[in-house]
Amino acid sequence: MEQQGEHIVRSYDEQLRKVRDMLARMGGLAERQVNDATVALTRRDASLAAEVISRDAALDQLEREIETFCIRLLALRQPMASDLRFIVAAMKVAHDLERIGDYARNAAKRSIIVTQQPTLGSLNGFLRMARLVQENLKAAIDALVNDDAVAAERVWGNDEPVDDVYNGIFREMLTFMMEDPRNITAATHLLFIAKNLERIGDHATNIAETVHYAVRGDSLPDDRPKADSSAYAVVRPPE
Repeated sequence: MEQQGEHIVRSYDEQLRKVRDMLARMGGLAERQVNDATVALTRRDASLAAEVISRDAALDQLEREIETFCIRLLALRQPMASDLRFIVAAMKVAHDLERIGDYARNAAKRSIIVTQQPTLGSLNGFLRMARLVQENLKAAIDALVNDDAVAAERVWGNDEPVDDVYNGIFREMLTFMMEDPRNITAATHLLFIAKNLERIGDHATNIAETVHYAVRGDSLPDDRPKADSSAYAVVRPPE
């Protein structure tokens, strides 16, 4: 009887480990999507952008698999305390990762249009912004896999630099539009791409909040650091 109990516990631990592995795999794919969408934009590579678009289905499938597996765990194992929080958190994180994939796909779609338009600026801001959100995303997934609430708190507090870069891109694109109406199409699509990256950063911090709750059992403050001031931006026309 004792041996059977040990087998059940070991099997349950393996199932929880499988959830972590699936989330790590999904997180890695999401990171790759963000990276490749940005590379496709900065290198004007329509073929790579098309690959990003086609790979989005794999993220959707992984989300469904994680959700199905977690629901089965809830029904059969009836977990409690930290295990229950982790399984619920896993479903929420999978949804955030799926949305990150959607934003990367949308950025890739718009980058294809941008390749057909005049080049605007160096796009260094996009590279920096993508690097920041990828770092936050990776750190958030690592925090989940390692049950690291302290690392999750760091990610939660690191969104402000992403907003700062976004604000700079926003003003730059508006300036391009006012300087020459022929820039409007490219600048508009670039603005949407920047917003996609900013939203990816938001989802990374969502994941961090979820991880903190799963590990500690309490929530981080509602007023997380934000610096997106694009809604209040005023750009002066060139003299």
